[in-house]
Amino acid sequence: MSSPTPRRRRLVVLVAIALALLLAGGAAAFLLLREPGDVSNPDVAFTATETTETQPAPPPRRREAVDTFLWPTYGLNEARTRDWSSAPRYLRPPYRRGWTYRGTALIEFPPVIQGSTLFMLDDDGWLRALDKVSGRIKWRQRFGRLAAASPAIGDGNVYVVALVSTDGSGGRVGAFRELDGRPVWSRELPSRAESSPLLRRGTIYFGSEDGTVYALNARNGRTRWTYKAAGAVKGALAFADGNLYFGDYGGKAHAVRARDGKQVWSVGTNGTRFGFGSGQFYSTAAVAFGRVYLGNTDSRVYSFSAKDGKLAWATGTGGYVYSSPAVSNVRGLGPTVYIGSYDHNFYAFDARSGSKRWSFDSGSRISGSPTIVGGVVYFSNLGNYETHGLNVRTGKQVFEFPEGSFNPIVADRRALYLVGYANLFELLPKRTPRAWRHAQRAAVRASRLTARAARRASARRAAARRAAARRAARRAARRAAARRAARRAAARRAARRAAARRAAARRRSGDGGN
Repeated sequence: MSSPTPRRRRLVVLVAIALALLLAGGAAAFLLLREPGDVSNPDVAFTATETTETQPAPPPRRREAVDTFLWPTYGLNEARTRDWSSAPRYLRPPYRRGWTYRGTALIEFPPVIQGSTLFMLDDDGWLRALDKVSGRIKWRQRFGRLAAASPAIGDGNVYVVALVSTDGSGGRVGAFRELDGRPVWSRELPSRAESSPLLRRGTIYFGSEDGTVYALNARNGRTRWTYKAAGAVKGALAFADGNLYFGDYGGKAHAVRARDGKQVWSVGTNGTRFGFGSGQFYSTAAVAFGRVYLGNTDSRVYSFSAKDGKLAWATGTGGYVYSSPAVSNVRGLGPTVYIGSYDHNFYAFDARSGSKRWSFDSGSRISGSPTIVGGVVYFSNLGNYETHGLNVRTGKQVFEFPEGSFNPIVADRRALYLVGYANLFELLPKRTPRAWRHAQRAAVRASRLTARAARRASARRAAARRAAARRAARRAARRAAARRAARRAAARRAARRAAARRAAARRRSGDGGN
Protein backbone atom coordinates (compact mmCIF):
# COMPACT_ATOMS: atom_id res chain seq x y z
CA MET A 1 0.00 0.00 0.00
CA SER A 2 1.43 3.34 -1.02
CA SER A 3 2.08 6.04 1.62
CA PRO A 4 -0.08 9.25 1.67
CA THR A 5 1.11 12.09 -0.50
CA PRO A 6 2.47 15.23 1.19
CA ARG A 7 -0.57 17.19 0.00
CA ARG A 8 -2.90 14.64 1.58
CA ARG A 9 -0.94 14.70 4.84
CA ARG A 10 -1.21 18.49 4.98
CA LEU A 11 -4.97 18.24 4.45
CA VAL A 12 -5.29 15.75 7.31
CA VAL A 13 -3.24 17.99 9.60
CA LEU A 14 -5.36 21.05 8.73
CA VAL A 15 -8.58 19.14 9.35
CA ALA A 16 -7.24 17.92 12.72
CA ILE A 17 -6.25 21.47 13.71
CA ALA A 18 -9.67 22.79 12.68
CA LEU A 19 -11.42 20.10 14.72
CA ALA A 20 -9.21 20.84 17.74
CA LEU A 21 -9.95 24.56 17.51
CA LEU A 22 -13.65 23.87 17.14
CA LEU A 23 -13.68 21.61 20.17
CA ALA A 24 -11.63 24.09 22.21
CA GLY A 25 -13.91 26.94 21.22
CA GLY A 26 -16.99 24.92 22.08
CA ALA A 27 -15.53 23.99 25.46
CA ALA A 28 -14.62 27.62 26.17
CA ALA A 29 -18.06 28.80 25.11
CA PHE A 30 -19.63 26.15 27.33
CA LEU A 31 -17.56 27.21 30.31
CA LEU A 32 -18.04 30.91 29.74
CA LEU A 33 -21.70 31.00 28.76
CA ARG A 34 -23.32 28.15 30.64
CA GLU A 35 -25.40 29.49 33.50
CA PRO A 36 -24.41 28.12 36.90
CA GLY A 37 -26.73 25.49 38.30
CA ASP A 38 -28.83 25.57 41.45
CA VAL A 39 -27.34 24.66 44.82
CA SER A 40 -29.27 23.71 47.94
CA ASN A 41 -27.83 22.95 51.37
CA PRO A 42 -30.93 23.36 53.55
CA ASP A 43 -29.14 22.00 56.62
CA VAL A 44 -27.19 25.25 56.96
CA ALA A 45 -28.26 26.97 60.20
CA PHE A 46 -31.76 28.44 59.92
CA THR A 47 -33.93 30.10 62.58
CA ALA A 48 -37.52 29.90 61.36
CA THR A 49 -39.09 31.53 64.43
CA GLU A 50 -37.25 34.80 63.95
CA THR A 51 -39.35 37.81 62.96
CA THR A 52 -38.23 39.85 59.96
CA GLU A 53 -39.85 43.07 61.13
CA THR A 54 -38.61 45.97 63.19
CA GLN A 55 -41.83 47.56 64.31
CA PRO A 56 -42.24 51.29 63.70
CA ALA A 57 -43.07 53.33 66.78
CA PRO A 58 -46.56 52.40 68.06
CA PRO A 59 -49.34 54.84 67.24
CA PRO A 60 -49.84 57.46 69.97
CA ARG A 61 -52.86 56.83 72.20
CA ARG A 62 -53.48 60.35 73.52
CA ARG A 63 -56.55 62.24 72.40
CA GLU A 64 -54.36 64.95 70.87
CA ALA A 65 -51.93 62.47 69.35
CA VAL A 66 -48.99 63.56 67.16
CA ASP A 67 -47.65 61.35 64.38
CA THR A 68 -44.16 60.06 65.23
CA PHE A 69 -44.02 57.34 62.58
CA LEU A 70 -40.49 56.43 61.45
CA TRP A 71 -39.33 54.69 58.26
CA PRO A 72 -35.71 55.65 58.85
CA THR A 73 -33.72 53.91 56.14
CA TYR A 74 -33.79 52.10 52.81
CA GLY A 75 -35.45 48.74 53.41
CA LEU A 76 -37.28 49.99 56.56
CA ASN A 77 -34.96 48.42 59.15
CA GLU A 78 -31.28 47.78 59.80
CA ALA A 79 -31.52 44.22 58.47
CA ARG A 80 -33.04 45.62 55.21
CA THR A 81 -35.83 43.01 55.17
CA ARG A 82 -38.29 45.46 53.53
CA ASP A 83 -41.07 43.87 55.54
CA TRP A 84 -43.98 45.68 57.20
CA SER A 85 -46.40 42.77 57.31
CA SER A 86 -48.05 44.14 60.45
CA ALA A 87 -49.26 47.32 58.72
CA PRO A 88 -52.85 48.27 59.65
CA ARG A 89 -55.47 46.08 57.98
CA TYR A 90 -57.11 49.07 56.31
CA LEU A 91 -53.85 49.79 54.44
CA ARG A 92 -54.77 47.44 51.61
CA PRO A 93 -55.94 47.87 48.01
CA PRO A 94 -58.03 49.42 46.62
CA TYR A 95 -56.64 52.95 47.01
CA ARG A 96 -57.60 56.44 45.93
CA ARG A 97 -55.12 59.06 44.85
CA GLY A 98 -54.24 61.89 47.18
CA TRP A 99 -51.65 64.50 46.25
CA THR A 100 -49.02 64.12 43.51
CA TYR A 101 -45.50 65.54 43.54
CA ARG A 102 -44.29 65.96 39.97
CA GLY A 103 -40.54 66.11 39.51
CA THR A 104 -38.21 66.46 36.55
CA ALA A 105 -35.48 63.94 37.48
CA LEU A 106 -35.56 60.18 37.96
CA ILE A 107 -36.33 59.04 41.52
CA GLU A 108 -34.48 55.75 41.62
CA PHE A 109 -34.72 55.16 45.37
CA PRO A 110 -37.67 55.78 47.68
CA PRO A 111 -37.96 58.42 50.40
CA VAL A 112 -37.66 57.87 54.13
CA ILE A 113 -40.22 59.09 56.68
CA GLN A 114 -39.89 60.93 59.97
CA GLY A 115 -43.15 62.11 61.57
CA SER A 116 -44.91 64.39 59.10
CA THR A 117 -42.07 64.60 56.57
CA LEU A 118 -40.81 62.60 53.58
CA PHE A 119 -37.11 63.03 52.73
CA MET A 120 -36.23 62.20 49.13
CA LEU A 121 -33.08 62.36 46.98
CA ASP A 122 -33.48 62.41 43.19
CA ASP A 123 -30.93 61.46 40.53
CA ASP A 124 -30.03 65.11 39.91
CA GLY A 125 -28.73 65.32 43.47
CA TRP A 126 -31.57 67.41 44.98
CA LEU A 127 -32.52 66.52 48.54
CA ARG A 128 -36.11 67.53 49.32
CA ALA A 129 -38.27 67.48 52.43
CA LEU A 130 -41.97 67.08 51.59
CA ASP A 131 -44.93 67.51 53.91
CA LYS A 132 -46.57 64.08 53.76
CA VAL A 133 -50.06 65.48 54.40
CA SER A 134 -50.03 68.10 51.62
CA GLY A 135 -47.14 67.02 49.37
CA ARG A 136 -45.66 70.53 49.52
CA ILE A 137 -41.90 71.08 49.61
CA LYS A 138 -40.70 72.24 53.03
CA TRP A 139 -37.10 72.77 51.99
CA ARG A 140 -34.58 71.56 49.42
CA GLN A 141 -30.80 71.43 49.07
CA ARG A 142 -28.58 70.59 46.09
CA PHE A 143 -26.12 67.97 47.29
CA GLY A 144 -24.58 66.63 44.09
CA ARG A 145 -24.79 66.40 40.32
CA LEU A 146 -25.76 62.73 40.35
CA ALA A 147 -27.23 60.57 43.11
CA ALA A 148 -28.90 57.16 43.41
CA ALA A 149 -29.66 56.33 47.03
CA SER A 150 -32.21 56.79 49.77
CA PRO A 151 -31.33 59.09 52.67
CA ALA A 152 -31.12 57.93 56.29
CA ILE A 153 -32.86 59.85 59.05
CA GLY A 154 -32.09 60.10 62.77
CA ASP A 155 -30.58 62.19 65.56
CA GLY A 156 -32.32 65.25 64.08
CA ASN A 157 -30.38 65.00 60.81
CA VAL A 158 -30.77 63.64 57.27
CA TYR A 159 -27.74 61.75 55.92
CA VAL A 160 -27.10 61.41 52.17
CA VAL A 161 -24.48 60.18 49.68
CA ALA A 162 -23.90 61.26 46.07
CA LEU A 163 -22.27 59.63 43.07
CA VAL A 164 -20.90 62.97 41.84
CA SER A 165 -20.45 66.03 44.04
CA THR A 166 -21.61 69.49 43.03
CA ASP A 167 -18.14 70.42 41.73
CA GLY A 168 -18.13 67.37 39.46
CA SER A 169 -15.30 65.52 41.18
CA GLY A 170 -15.73 62.29 43.19
CA GLY A 171 -18.53 61.24 45.49
CA ARG A 172 -19.82 63.03 48.54
CA VAL A 173 -21.42 62.30 51.90
CA GLY A 174 -23.07 64.78 54.25
CA ALA A 175 -25.70 65.64 56.81
CA PHE A 176 -28.47 68.24 56.87
CA ARG A 177 -30.68 69.38 59.70
CA GLU A 178 -34.01 67.59 59.50
CA LEU A 179 -36.10 70.60 60.51
CA ASP A 180 -34.94 73.17 57.96
CA GLY A 181 -32.27 71.60 55.73
CA ARG A 182 -29.36 73.59 57.11
CA PRO A 183 -26.01 71.87 56.32
CA VAL A 184 -24.41 70.20 59.33
CA TRP A 185 -21.30 68.76 57.65
CA SER A 186 -20.15 67.28 54.35
CA ARG A 187 -17.02 65.71 52.98
CA GLU A 188 -15.76 64.77 49.54
CA LEU A 189 -14.98 61.14 48.71
CA PRO A 190 -12.28 59.86 46.33
CA SER A 191 -14.83 57.60 44.63
CA ARG A 192 -18.50 57.67 43.69
CA ALA A 193 -21.05 56.40 46.23
CA GLU A 194 -24.59 55.06 45.69
CA SER A 195 -24.86 52.87 48.78
CA SER A 196 -27.87 54.07 50.81
CA PRO A 197 -26.41 55.00 54.21
CA LEU A 198 -27.22 53.22 57.46
CA LEU A 199 -27.32 55.21 60.71
CA ARG A 200 -26.70 53.23 63.86
CA ARG A 201 -25.71 54.54 67.30
CA GLY A 202 -23.97 57.66 66.10
CA THR A 203 -22.21 56.05 63.12
CA ILE A 204 -22.97 56.24 59.40
CA TYR A 205 -22.12 53.15 57.30
CA PHE A 206 -22.00 52.99 53.48
CA GLY A 207 -19.93 51.66 50.58
CA SER A 208 -18.34 53.24 47.50
CA GLU A 209 -17.34 52.30 43.97
CA ASP A 210 -13.64 51.88 44.76
CA GLY A 211 -14.58 49.09 47.18
CA THR A 212 -14.15 51.14 50.35
CA VAL A 213 -16.71 50.68 53.10
CA TYR A 214 -16.87 53.65 55.48
CA ALA A 215 -17.88 54.05 59.10
CA LEU A 216 -18.13 57.78 59.87
CA ASN A 217 -18.93 59.72 63.02
CA ALA A 218 -22.47 60.95 62.39
CA ARG A 219 -21.84 64.19 64.29
CA ASN A 220 -18.96 65.49 62.16
CA GLY A 221 -18.21 63.04 59.32
CA ARG A 222 -14.82 61.96 60.65
CA THR A 223 -13.69 58.44 59.79
CA ARG A 224 -14.01 55.77 62.45
CA TRP A 225 -12.76 52.92 60.22
CA THR A 226 -12.68 51.71 56.61
CA TYR A 227 -12.75 48.27 55.01
CA LYS A 228 -11.56 47.38 51.49
CA ALA A 229 -13.70 44.97 49.47
CA ALA A 230 -12.73 43.11 46.29
CA GLY A 231 -14.92 45.29 44.07
CA ALA A 232 -17.32 48.21 44.02
CA VAL A 233 -19.84 48.22 46.89
CA LYS A 234 -23.01 49.63 45.35
CA GLY A 235 -25.70 48.09 47.53
CA ALA A 236 -26.55 49.31 51.01
CA LEU A 237 -25.10 47.62 54.08
CA ALA A 238 -27.38 45.48 56.25
CA PHE A 239 -26.85 45.09 60.01
CA ALA A 240 -27.64 42.18 62.31
CA ASP A 241 -26.10 40.82 65.52
CA GLY A 242 -23.15 43.21 65.54
CA ASN A 243 -22.14 42.66 61.90
CA LEU A 244 -22.55 44.44 58.57
CA TYR A 245 -23.41 42.34 55.50
CA PHE A 246 -23.00 43.28 51.83
CA GLY A 247 -21.90 42.09 48.40
CA ASP A 248 -19.45 43.61 45.92
CA TYR A 249 -18.83 43.80 42.19
CA GLY A 250 -15.98 41.32 42.54
CA GLY A 251 -18.63 38.65 43.17
CA LYS A 252 -17.98 38.31 46.89
CA ALA A 253 -20.26 38.54 49.91
CA HIS A 254 -18.84 39.95 53.15
CA ALA A 255 -19.52 40.18 56.85
CA VAL A 256 -17.55 42.71 58.92
CA ARG A 257 -17.83 43.79 62.53
CA ALA A 258 -19.70 47.06 62.85
CA ARG A 259 -17.64 48.32 65.78
CA ASP A 260 -14.20 48.14 64.14
CA GLY A 261 -14.53 46.95 60.52
CA LYS A 262 -12.74 43.63 61.08
CA GLN A 263 -13.65 40.91 58.61
CA VAL A 264 -15.83 38.10 59.95
CA TRP A 265 -16.04 36.20 56.63
CA SER A 266 -15.78 36.78 52.90
CA VAL A 267 -16.97 34.25 50.31
CA GLY A 268 -17.22 34.09 46.53
CA THR A 269 -19.93 32.74 44.27
CA ASN A 270 -19.66 29.22 42.88
CA GLY A 271 -19.37 30.03 39.16
CA THR A 272 -18.11 28.17 36.11
CA ARG A 273 -15.70 30.68 34.67
CA PHE A 274 -12.36 29.02 35.36
CA GLY A 275 -12.69 29.40 39.11
CA PHE A 276 -13.74 33.06 39.05
CA GLY A 277 -16.94 34.36 40.62
CA SER A 278 -19.94 33.86 38.39
CA GLY A 279 -21.42 37.35 38.74
CA GLN A 280 -21.62 40.64 40.59
CA PHE A 281 -23.61 41.71 43.63
CA TYR A 282 -25.50 44.97 43.08
CA SER A 283 -28.33 43.80 45.32
CA THR A 284 -28.63 45.02 48.91
CA ALA A 285 -28.48 42.14 51.38
CA ALA A 286 -31.42 41.21 53.61
CA VAL A 287 -30.63 39.40 56.86
CA ALA A 288 -33.19 37.09 58.48
CA PHE A 289 -33.52 33.57 59.93
CA GLY A 290 -29.74 33.43 60.49
CA ARG A 291 -29.20 33.85 56.74
CA VAL A 292 -28.01 36.57 54.33
CA TYR A 293 -29.99 36.86 51.07
CA LEU A 294 -28.66 38.56 47.91
CA GLY A 295 -29.38 38.71 44.18
CA ASN A 296 -26.55 38.40 41.63
CA THR A 297 -26.01 39.26 37.97
CA ASP A 298 -25.29 35.56 37.26
CA SER A 299 -29.13 35.19 37.40
CA ARG A 300 -29.12 33.50 40.79
CA VAL A 301 -30.46 34.42 44.24
CA TYR A 302 -28.09 33.45 47.07
CA SER A 303 -28.52 32.51 50.70
CA PHE A 304 -25.46 32.41 52.99
CA SER A 305 -25.13 31.57 56.66
CA ALA A 306 -24.90 34.85 58.56
CA LYS A 307 -22.54 33.18 61.04
CA ASP A 308 -19.81 31.83 58.76
CA GLY A 309 -20.77 32.58 55.13
CA LYS A 310 -21.47 28.96 54.21
CA LEU A 311 -23.60 28.72 51.06
CA ALA A 312 -27.10 27.52 51.96
CA TRP A 313 -28.63 27.75 48.50
CA ALA A 314 -28.34 29.46 45.12
CA THR A 315 -31.41 29.35 42.88
CA GLY A 316 -31.37 30.50 39.28
CA THR A 317 -33.74 32.74 37.38
CA GLY A 318 -33.64 33.51 33.68
CA GLY A 319 -31.90 36.89 33.89
CA TYR A 320 -29.85 39.34 35.92
CA VAL A 321 -30.97 39.82 39.53
CA TYR A 322 -30.24 43.45 40.41
CA SER A 323 -33.23 43.46 42.73
CA SER A 324 -32.82 43.37 46.49
CA PRO A 325 -34.91 40.78 48.37
CA ALA A 326 -37.81 41.30 50.73
CA VAL A 327 -37.99 38.61 53.40
CA SER A 328 -40.94 37.69 55.60
CA ASN A 329 -42.25 34.88 57.75
CA VAL A 330 -45.67 34.71 56.11
CA ARG A 331 -48.56 33.23 58.03
CA GLY A 332 -49.81 30.12 56.25
CA LEU A 333 -46.77 30.00 53.95
CA GLY A 334 -43.65 30.19 56.11
CA PRO A 335 -40.33 32.04 55.70
CA THR A 336 -40.20 33.42 52.17
CA VAL A 337 -37.84 35.50 50.01
CA TYR A 338 -39.39 37.82 47.39
CA ILE A 339 -37.31 39.17 44.51
CA GLY A 340 -37.53 40.22 40.85
CA SER A 341 -35.41 39.31 37.83
CA TYR A 342 -34.55 40.64 34.38
CA ASP A 343 -36.36 37.57 32.99
CA HIS A 344 -39.60 39.55 33.68
CA ASN A 345 -40.62 37.29 36.56
CA PHE A 346 -41.19 38.09 40.19
CA TYR A 347 -40.38 35.16 42.49
CA ALA A 348 -41.24 33.84 45.91
CA PHE A 349 -38.63 31.34 47.20
CA ASP A 350 -38.62 29.16 50.29
CA ALA A 351 -36.19 31.02 52.56
CA ARG A 352 -34.72 27.80 53.93
CA SER A 353 -34.25 25.64 50.82
CA GLY A 354 -34.42 28.09 47.90
CA SER A 355 -37.21 26.15 46.18
CA LYS A 356 -39.71 28.21 44.21
CA ARG A 357 -43.07 28.78 45.87
CA TRP A 358 -44.62 30.77 43.00
CA SER A 359 -43.72 33.27 40.28
CA PHE A 360 -45.53 36.09 38.47
CA ASP A 361 -44.81 37.28 34.91
CA SER A 362 -44.75 41.10 35.01
CA GLY A 363 -44.26 41.49 31.26
CA SER A 364 -40.95 43.36 31.54
CA ARG A 365 -37.57 43.28 33.29
CA ILE A 366 -37.49 43.98 37.02
CA SER A 367 -34.50 45.94 38.30
CA GLY A 368 -35.75 47.48 41.53
CA SER A 369 -36.69 45.95 44.83
CA PRO A 370 -39.97 44.88 46.45
CA THR A 371 -41.56 46.01 49.70
CA ILE A 372 -44.14 44.17 51.80
CA VAL A 373 -46.95 46.23 53.33
CA GLY A 374 -49.61 44.18 55.07
CA GLY A 375 -50.29 41.06 53.04
CA VAL A 376 -49.19 42.60 49.74
CA VAL A 377 -45.73 42.68 48.15
CA TYR A 378 -45.21 45.63 45.80
CA PHE A 379 -42.65 45.96 42.97
CA SER A 380 -42.17 47.87 39.69
CA ASN A 381 -40.90 46.84 36.28
CA LEU A 382 -38.52 48.86 34.17
CA GLY A 383 -39.88 48.31 30.67
CA ASN A 384 -43.60 48.99 31.08
CA TYR A 385 -43.13 51.45 33.97
CA GLU A 386 -45.82 49.76 36.05
CA THR A 387 -46.18 48.90 39.73
CA HIS A 388 -47.77 45.62 40.79
CA GLY A 389 -49.03 44.39 44.13
CA LEU A 390 -49.28 40.64 44.74
CA ASN A 391 -50.77 38.58 47.53
CA VAL A 392 -47.76 37.35 49.50
CA ARG A 393 -49.16 33.83 49.91
CA THR A 394 -50.55 33.11 46.46
CA GLY A 395 -48.80 35.52 44.07
CA LYS A 396 -52.19 36.66 42.77
CA GLN A 397 -52.22 40.28 41.57
CA VAL A 398 -54.34 42.54 43.78
CA PHE A 399 -52.99 45.96 42.72
CA GLU A 400 -51.69 47.66 39.58
CA PHE A 401 -50.63 51.25 39.00
CA PRO A 402 -49.58 52.83 35.67
CA GLU A 403 -46.33 54.32 36.96
CA GLY A 404 -43.18 52.89 38.52
CA SER A 405 -39.58 52.07 37.67
CA PHE A 406 -37.34 50.84 40.46
CA ASN A 407 -38.22 50.87 44.18
CA PRO A 408 -41.84 51.88 44.39
CA ILE A 409 -43.23 51.87 47.92
CA VAL A 410 -42.85 53.26 51.41
CA ALA A 411 -45.81 53.66 53.77
CA ASP A 412 -47.04 54.90 57.12
CA ARG A 413 -50.29 54.38 59.04
CA ARG A 414 -52.33 56.57 56.73
CA ALA A 415 -51.00 56.14 53.17
CA LEU A 416 -48.75 54.46 50.66
CA TYR A 417 -46.23 56.69 48.89
CA LEU A 418 -45.57 55.31 45.43
CA VAL A 419 -42.51 56.35 43.43
CA GLY A 420 -43.04 56.61 39.69
CA TYR A 421 -40.28 57.58 37.27
CA ALA A 422 -39.98 61.19 38.43
CA ASN A 423 -43.22 61.55 40.39
CA LEU A 424 -44.35 60.66 43.89
CA PHE A 425 -47.98 59.69 44.56
CA GLU A 426 -49.93 59.58 47.80
CA LEU A 427 -52.31 56.59 47.80
CA LEU A 428 -55.00 56.61 50.48
CA PRO A 429 -57.20 53.63 51.42
CA LYS A 430 -60.74 53.83 50.13
CA ARG A 431 -61.93 52.42 53.42
CA THR A 432 -61.21 54.89 56.23
CA PRO A 433 -62.15 53.43 59.62
CA ARG A 434 -61.72 55.24 62.92
CA ALA A 435 -58.12 54.08 63.26
CA TRP A 436 -57.27 55.68 59.92
CA ARG A 437 -59.01 58.94 60.90
CA HIS A 438 -57.02 58.93 64.14
CA ALA A 439 -53.78 58.47 62.13
CA GLN A 440 -54.81 61.27 59.76
CA ARG A 441 -55.47 63.72 62.61
CA ALA A 442 -52.14 62.78 64.22
CA ALA A 443 -50.34 63.45 60.91
CA VAL A 444 -52.05 66.83 60.51
CA ARG A 445 -51.06 67.81 64.04
CA ALA A 446 -47.48 66.70 63.43
CA SER A 447 -47.42 68.72 60.21
CA ARG A 448 -48.63 71.83 62.02
CA LEU A 449 -46.18 71.37 64.88
CA THR A 450 -43.29 70.81 62.47
CA ALA A 451 -44.25 73.95 60.52
CA ARG A 452 -44.49 75.91 63.77
CA ALA A 453 -41.09 74.61 64.89
CA ALA A 454 -39.62 75.53 61.50
CA ARG A 455 -41.09 79.04 61.79
CA ARG A 456 -39.69 79.40 65.29
CA ALA A 457 -36.30 78.18 64.11
CA SER A 458 -36.45 80.62 61.21
CA ALA A 459 -37.43 83.43 63.60
CA ARG A 460 -34.56 82.48 65.91
CA ARG A 461 -32.16 82.54 62.97
CA ALA A 462 -33.51 85.91 61.87
CA ALA A 463 -33.23 87.23 65.43
CA ALA A 464 -29.72 85.83 65.65
CA ARG A 465 -28.86 87.52 62.34
CA ARG A 466 -30.30 90.81 63.61
CA ALA A 467 -28.42 90.46 66.90
CA ALA A 468 -25.25 89.66 64.99
CA ALA A 469 -25.85 92.69 62.76
CA ARG A 470 -26.36 94.86 65.85
CA ARG A 471 -23.18 93.52 67.40
CA ALA A 472 -21.33 94.11 64.17
CA ALA A 473 -22.74 97.66 64.00
CA ARG A 474 -21.66 98.32 67.59
CA ARG A 475 -18.21 96.94 66.84
CA ALA A 476 -18.02 99.12 63.74
CA ALA A 477 -19.18 102.17 65.73
CA ARG A 478 -16.57 101.50 68.40
CA ARG A 479 -13.90 101.08 65.73
CA ALA A 480 -15.02 104.35 64.06
CA ALA A 481 -15.03 106.20 67.42
CA ALA A 482 -11.59 104.83 68.16
CA ARG A 483 -10.39 106.01 64.76
CA ARG A 484 -11.87 109.47 65.39
CA ALA A 485 -10.30 109.63 68.84
CA ALA A 486 -6.98 108.57 67.35
CA ARG A 487 -7.25 111.27 64.69
CA ARG A 488 -8.07 113.89 67.35
CA ALA A 489 -5.16 112.76 69.50
CA ALA A 490 -2.88 112.86 66.47
CA ALA A 491 -4.13 116.36 65.66
CA ARG A 492 -3.45 117.50 69.23
CA ARG A 493 0.02 116.03 69.14
CA ALA A 494 0.66 117.75 65.80
CA ALA A 495 -0.60 121.06 67.22
CA ARG A 496 1.65 120.73 70.28
CA ARG A 497 4.64 119.98 68.07
CA ALA A 498 3.84 123.00 65.87
CA ALA A 499 3.50 125.24 68.94
CA ALA A 500 6.80 123.93 70.28
CA ARG A 501 8.46 124.67 66.95
CA ARG A 502 7.08 128.22 66.95
CA ALA A 503 8.22 128.82 70.53
CA ALA A 504 11.66 127.53 69.67
CA ALA A 505 11.78 129.85 66.66
CA ARG A 506 10.82 132.86 68.81
CA ARG A 507 13.52 132.01 71.30
CA ARG A 508 16.13 131.77 68.59
CA SER A 509 14.93 135.10 67.17
CA GLY A 510 15.21 136.81 70.61
CA ASP A 511 18.74 135.46 71.14
CA GLY A 512 19.78 136.91 67.78
CA GLY A 513 18.59 140.43 68.82
CA ASN A 514 20.89 140.43 71.84
